[in-house]
Amino acid sequence: MNTQLIILIAAVVVVLLLIAFVIIGLRRHSAKKISFENEQPKKELTQQEKSGNYQAQGGFNFSSAQKEPVELAQSEPEVRQAESAEPAIAAESTNKPEELIDAHATKLDSQTHEQGAQIHDVESSDSDSAADTVSEDGVSDSADSPDSADTTDSADSVDSAPVEDIDPADGRIARLRARLSRSQNVFGRSVLGMLSEGDLDDEAWEDIEALLLQADLGANVTLKVVDQLRETIAKRGVSSEQEAREMLRECLISAAQPDMDRSIKAMPYDGKPAVILVVGVNGTGKTTTTGKLARVLVSMGHSVLLGAADTFRAAAADQLETWGRRVGARTVRGKEGADPASVAFDAVSQGVESGVDVVLIDTAGRLHNSANLMDQLGKVKRVVEKKAKVDEVLLVLDATTGQNGMHQAKVFSDVVEITGVALTKLDGTAKGGIVFRVQEELGVPVKLVGLGEGADHLAPFEVDGFVDALLGTH
Repeated sequence: MNTQLIILIAAVVVVLLLIAFVIIGLRRHSAKKISFENEQPKKELTQQEKSGNYQAQGGFNFSSAQKEPVELAQSEPEVRQAESAEPAIAAESTNKPEELIDAHATKLDSQTHEQGAQIHDVESSDSDSAADTVSEDGVSDSADSPDSADTTDSADSVDSAPVEDIDPADGRIARLRARLSRSQNVFGRSVLGMLSEGDLDDEAWEDIEALLLQADLGANVTLKVVDQLRETIAKRGVSSEQEAREMLRECLISAAQPDMDRSIKAMPYDGKPAVILVVGVNGTGKTTTTGKLARVLVSMGHSVLLGAADTFRAAAADQLETWGRRVGARTVRGKEGADPASVAFDAVSQGVESGVDVVLIDTAGRLHNSANLMDQLGKVKRVVEKKAKVDEVLLVLDATTGQNGMHQAKVFSDVVEITGVALTKLDGTAKGGIVFRVQEELGVPVKLVGLGEGADHLAPFEVDGFVDALLGTH
């Protein structure tokens, strides 16, 4: 009997000890996520409340490309004009987009002639191979010579369509807000709450590392941020959430490499338009980004020509042409299934002849692991550069793709040497840290961010404003 009583008492003691350990562990875990904000009942957030207060304080920064000598092919493609050339569109430097658009529309009313061009017998300077049959993936096995393709431009449709009024870029960009509320839960609450404790042990720092990795900063950036934080806290100490917030802000701004050149080379020089090639995989928003960028350029007083080099997606050229009509920009397009390099070359040729400021070329979406299609993209760039230098290659990345997006970016960078990144769907991700990772691993700046589905929801990337949005700083 005594033995059974002792066993029973021992069992009760063990159970009580286990309960005590569980309670202590829960309290300790909760203490690491201390927030100085008052707890409020959860409620459905409005679109304005989801904004995160990301504000691009300045406007877009466009600049001329460096005047580097480019060796052009000895024999240029012969361009046969269909009827008459499109009248030159003079670029006017003005801050009044409505006046620019009205003037542009007036010119088109008085001079509307359909322009077409057909490219024949183009020989590459470094290859004597003839054009072969196009493969199932749509890639020609020929050298860097565009196949013969009929192209048309949208001068008539631009003339007949009403042109939208576009708000000046500076004014509307200042009102944009990135919807980064979920990222704020990681940076602005969890990490700040732990940093506010001040005396952090190794386990706490490991938890902070895990949270930053969860936000998709990547291993290298995470280690840099944590090391800098530990050093800063060791020197200065931390006694409040405000001090912790300021320290974390400094570290994140440093990790975002604020000294990178984020200007977009979209200004003409040496009598030729700037050429911007927009690339990326399917579904990232290339055509939409191209159209939104055209709106910004037109609103700032620049003349734009669009090249619809996505000849494999049936609706792509129609979609781009719609964007062009909305702002009074011509679109050069080819037949469905035409050689993309030929369409791109023709767009640049017409841009040079008509004297526009910038030619934006929208390319077909392609998987980064499709060797044939990636080779085709390289051909598009090489063929275009027979006529004019490609000043920018913007890679459009979906911010929600995470690690897979990084694999895509590296392959595209190897093929066409990207110069900048446009991150789309940034409003739909809880992993705002991908911005840091893209720049760290690719060595190129994030230049544009897509903040929503609206026609004017495209903003220049600004480091300070982005970090403040992550931390919920108002």
